[in-house]
Amino acid sequence: MGTHDPSVPPHAQSAVAASEPPSRANPRTRTRPRPHAYGVTHDNTRHTTRFTVIGNHLAQHPELSLVAIALAVHIQSLPSNAPVDIKTLAERFPEGRTRIAAGLRELETHGYLRRVREHTPGGRIVTRTISCNQPKTQPKTRELARHHEPAPTAATGDQTHEEHPPQSRKPRAPRKKHPLPPVPQPAYPSPTLLQTATDLLATLHREDPRLLLSVCDTAHLAPGVAAWLQREVPATAVRHALTTDLPPEGVRRPAAFLAHRLTTRLPPAPPFRAPAEPPAVRGSMQNCDDCDRGFRAPEPGRCRDCRRTP
Repeated sequence: MGTHDPSVPPHAQSAVAASEPPSRANPRTRTRPRPHAYGVTHDNTRHTTRFTVIGNHLAQHPELSLVAIALAVHIQSLPSNAPVDIKTLAERFPEGRTRIAAGLRELETHGYLRRVREHTPGGRIVTRTISCNQPKTQPKTRELARHHEPAPTAATGDQTHEEHPPQSRKPRAPRKKHPLPPVPQPAYPSPTLLQTATDLLATLHREDPRLLLSVCDTAHLAPGVAAWLQREVPATAVRHALTTDLPPEGVRRPAAFLAHRLTTRLPPAPPFRAPAEPPAVRGSMQNCDDCDRGFRAPEPGRCRDCRRTP
């Protein structure tokens, strides 16, 4: 190995390097930039009890809204069998049912929630909600987790960040719309009866906002309500049968739910009643041709007393 001669003067700095600004100077001689004075500073304390582990793939999800992320964190912190329906969450938080329902749909789309329908021994259909802290059905979950992990550090201690261009997403195929179940049909549909049924369906959302129906759904369900009205069921009783005892977890397809109720809870037809005999037709007032007395008869002529007299 060669030795350095102390008698040789050090190399002078080139004029080009000396005249360049610090940003273009030799990176080996450049000083490390000072950290920014703005941004978040963490003052963390290690938790030993009452804590929940949340992955960065959820806390820093690039597509979920803030409401959806907060709902996922809250749901994952709850014990098993805790109620997480829209009504319970709306009573707990001030966001309201509409925003909470939208956040739950986001979590279900990205695999953080699963809803499974089950039949109870009593014959009811309930929806069980399953919370997933690591979605398995989402193909890009691992990529999102790697994207949010801290970048590796080099031997010099400088942090290097490698930016990846966003990957183009394939367009999702449109969901197939399931047809609505059939509903009972009235024996003798009339425009007045169908209009009464349509008006009843159009006002169901006043009882429960989840029962808001579209024009197509109302037209499909109107014959079923008309069949109930034709069986001598009052409109108030039909409204009560459709709007009470709703599932606590909410109704995903209100039109299909109402069609199922109209079919399964259809009351029996009223008993047959024989038509009453028409009353005897009484004639109009006539004047007797002989005595000019007034009497009732279908045709003019003589009264009863005059007919007896020869």
